[in-house]
Amino acid sequence: MPSYPFPWQRTAAGANLLSSTGDLSVTIFEEITALATKHSAINLGQGFPDTDGPHLFKEQAAEGVAGSLNQYAPGGGILVLREAIAKHQQRFYGLSVNPETEVVVTTGATEAIAASILAFIQPGDEVITFEPFYDSYGATIGLAGGIHRTVPLNAPDFQPDIADLRAAFSTRTKMIVLNNPHNPTGAVFERAVLEEIVYLATKHDCLILSDEVYEHLTFGVPHIPIATIPGAWERTLTLSSVGKTFSFTGWKVGWAMGPAPLIAAVRTVKQFLSYSSGTAFQPAVAAALDSPTEFFDAFARDLGHRSTVLAAGLESAGMTVYRPRGTYFVVADVAPLGFTDALDLARRMPKSIGVAGIPLSVFCHAEGAQRTKTLMRFAFCKKLEVLTEAAERLSHLSTKIGS
Repeated sequence: MPSYPFPWQRTAAGANLLSSTGDLSVTIFEEITALATKHSAINLGQGFPDTDGPHLFKEQAAEGVAGSLNQYAPGGGILVLREAIAKHQQRFYGLSVNPETEVVVTTGATEAIAASILAFIQPGDEVITFEPFYDSYGATIGLAGGIHRTVPLNAPDFQPDIADLRAAFSTRTKMIVLNNPHNPTGAVFERAVLEEIVYLATKHDCLILSDEVYEHLTFGVPHIPIATIPGAWERTLTLSSVGKTFSFTGWKVGWAMGPAPLIAAVRTVKQFLSYSSGTAFQPAVAAALDSPTEFFDAFARDLGHRSTVLAAGLESAGMTVYRPRGTYFVVADVAPLGFTDALDLARRMPKSIGVAGIPLSVFCHAEGAQRTKTLMRFAFCKKLEVLTEAAERLSHLSTKIGS
């Protein structure tokens, strides 16, 4: 197993770390959400459902608050939840996980990302992500003093070119961050891509950080955890959460899973971030993970239907749509409507047509931003009537906003 010292002593000044990344300003999500609120627009920018998950689990969490589950949980998470996570991994993927030593519960997957990167990345270490990338990755790599390398994902399928992937690795590579299913593109990586990642990570003796929060939200294709690929387990941290699968994004209960030495390192960092959280929610999450398989399948089918409703509306509006194979999101190109800058358009849409979306360029570095300049991400984790109304409003985009 590769050896990774803790980077407690930073060699770069805090000011340099802050200036090394633009990810620490007000996010585009806050900006667009504020515009959507101001103009009473339908917010398809931020990926949160507009309905809650099953009432049964809400009741269980409420009972915990009304009862005695209001103090600190153990730093690694309540055992019943860690056991449920291990059982879930065995049931769906055939992975045997020790709940005592190979699982840590976190404050959402976001904390798991931060704790994992801060645990293993020292100033000057290189971290690879795919681009576009979830904004938390770039921000945390910058905070750790790491050097962020990217591999482009290009339309229409948003699969990486193997030559680009190989070229991104070097002797300084310490981690590759995988988001599969992929936010913001909606791609699900093919097995051949996952196998190449494992081969390269092994060759360069680096870690794999696999963010799989959309693991149950795929449409017609299976989710393959990279930890199940031969040779991956010993160097892989797998992250997930309750937010996306069960529509409880506000609960902020996530987890990291992997070999005991890696989890011990993540848990050590986590204790200085939040120590623990969500005590009353954790038993409810454990119960949710034990739901019948049909629950997971039905949720994915329903969400897939919503994606087709919104995609059809975007196509009717004249956009080129890249239909997703997973996640909450669909990507559309506004260039056929004559628009050349999706960021500018995103800032105008809430007022002009009453719909909010997020430009894909904000998930990229400068070069990637140019490649994705006319692409926009829309969330379809909304009620059908909301999506139908959004599609109707979007049909007037070219007439209400001059290109």
